[in-house]
Amino acid sequence: MTETTMSTAKPSMLRGFDLKTAGPAIALLILCVIGFLLNPAFLSEGNITNLLTRSAFIGIIAVGATFVITAGGIDLSVGSMAAVIAGVMIIVMNSAVDTFGTGVTTVLIGCGCSVILGLGAGLVNGLLTTKGKIEAFIVTLGTMGIYRSLVTYFADGGTLSLNYDIRGVYRPVYYDSFFGLPIPVWVFIVVSIAGWFLMNRTAFGRYCTAIGSNESVAKYSAIKVDRVKTLTYVIQGLCVSLATIIYVPRLGSASSSTGVLWELEAIAAVIIGGTVLKGGYGRIGGTILGALILTTIGNILNFTDMISNYLNGTMQGLIIIVAVWLQRGDWGRNTSAD
Repeated sequence: MTETTMSTAKPSMLRGFDLKTAGPAIALLILCVIGFLLNPAFLSEGNITNLLTRSAFIGIIAVGATFVITAGGIDLSVGSMAAVIAGVMIIVMNSAVDTFGTGVTTVLIGCGCSVILGLGAGLVNGLLTTKGKIEAFIVTLGTMGIYRSLVTYFADGGTLSLNYDIRGVYRPVYYDSFFGLPIPVWVFIVVSIAGWFLMNRTAFGRYCTAIGSNESVAKYSAIKVDRVKTLTYVIQGLCVSLATIIYVPRLGSASSSTGVLWELEAIAAVIIGGTVLKGGYGRIGGTILGALILTTIGNILNFTDMISNYLNGTMQGLIIIVAVWLQRGDWGRNTSAD
C-alpha cells in the first residue's frame, strides 16, 4: 500500500468512529475499571446482578422518556406518578383480599390497576400539553405536585403497606431469576427492545424525530403532531406503570418519599445516552447505557469513602448540566458576537 493510500484510508477509518455514539459505552467501561480498582468485589456476580436490577427501574422509565424528549417534550412527573400508582396498587390489592384471597389473582388485579393508571396519567399529561396548549414543563410540574400530594393523602402522611401474605406471593417478581437474570432485568430488556424497534423501525419513531426537529414543518408534512406527542406521554405512563409493578414487591410499601428524584435520574439517563434535550434526535441504546452509567456511579459511591453516597443526587445533577452543555456544540466557539 502506498503512502498516499494509507493517508487517505486513515481519515476514512476515523470517520467511521462516532465518538458521540460510542461515548456512553466508553464512559461505562471506564467506570467499571474504576469500580474494580477501588474494590475487586465490584465485578462480583452478586454486585453485578444488584447493579442490573437497580438499573431496571430507571432504565424502563428512561425508555419512555426518550420518546417524550425526542418529540420535544419533557415529563417531570414520573417519580410522583410512580408513587401514586404504587399507593393505589397496594390499596386495591389489600381491598381485593376479602374477595379474591391472597393469591395470584389479587396480584394480577393490582398489576392491571397499575397499567390503567399509568396509561391514564400519561394521557392526561399528553392532552393537557397538546389540546390544552400548555407548556409540558408547566403541565408535568403541576401533575408532579398533584400525584405526590395524592399518595401522601392516601397514606395519611405515613406509609401504605402491602398485606403480608400478598407480598409473599408478589416477592418473586422482584427477587426471582430466569435463566440467571433477575426478572426486573428481563422486563428492562423486553421494554428496551420494543422501544428500540418503535424508535428506529416504525413511522412513529420517525414522526417523533421530525416533530422534535421542527414541529411546524412536521405539521406541513401531514404528521398528526398532537396525536404523536400525546402518544409519547402515554408510552411514558406505561413505562412508569411497568417499573412500578416490579418495584412494589421490593419494599411492599409506598409513601410520599417513593420515587423521589426518579424524574431526575430518567432525564439524566436519556441525556447521557445522547438524546438531544431540545428534541429531534433520540437513542434508545444510549438511554440504556445512560441508566447503567447512573446506577454504576451510585454503586461506586457505595464502595468508596471519597464521596458520600448522599451526594448521589448532586452527581446526577452535575452530569445533566455537563451533558446538556456538551450537546450545545457551540461551547468551543467564540460567542463575543452574540
